[in-house]
Amino acid sequence: MEIFYVYALRSLKDLRIYVGMTQNIEIRLSEHNKGKTKSTKGYKPWELIFVKEVRGRSEARTLEKYYKSGTGKEYLKSLDLSKGPVVQRIE
Repeated sequence: MEIFYVYALRSLKDLRIYVGMTQNIEIRLSEHNKGKTKSTKGYKPWELIFVKEVRGRSEARTLEKYYKSGTGKEYLKSLDLSKGPVVQRIE
């Protein structure tokens, strides 16, 4: 089964949060910061605040939808980022 990453970025411009999914987090973050993503290019630069590793596209889509919801966004806003982004790996 393929590995996907559900991630959250925070704009350093206005602190808005963007949630997405990808199979390569490094490339995707670079695309956001280079302005290659229409929905985020006006709010760059972005910093990674959350990454969750999951098995399969279906699980990633479900989690992406949750983190885009009001409850999910509140969770992301409450993260302690004093030690860097929160990373949750498959065990």
